Amino acid sequence: MGTDQIANGFILMGLGMGVVFVFLVLLIFTTKLMSRICGRLGASGKKASDGAAVANVQAQGSGEAEVAIAIAAAVRESKK
Repeated sequence: MGTDQIANGFILMGLGMGVVFVFLVLLIFTTKLMSRICGRLGASGKKASDGAAVANVQAQGSGEAEVAIAIAAAVRESKK
């Protein structure tokens, strides 16, 4: 009876590890797919959001506006 329980334990352990492995593989592929989809959709809306950010910084009118504009331009260039 002891060897049957050990064998069943190993079967259950293997089944559980297999289910977790399959789930993790599916999670990786789904994440990669979502990343590609968001990358393609985000590229089209990127130009409008960059212009809005620079316009927002220019509308502030403070003495540090030039610095903020330079930072916004640097961030925009680094994301290209």
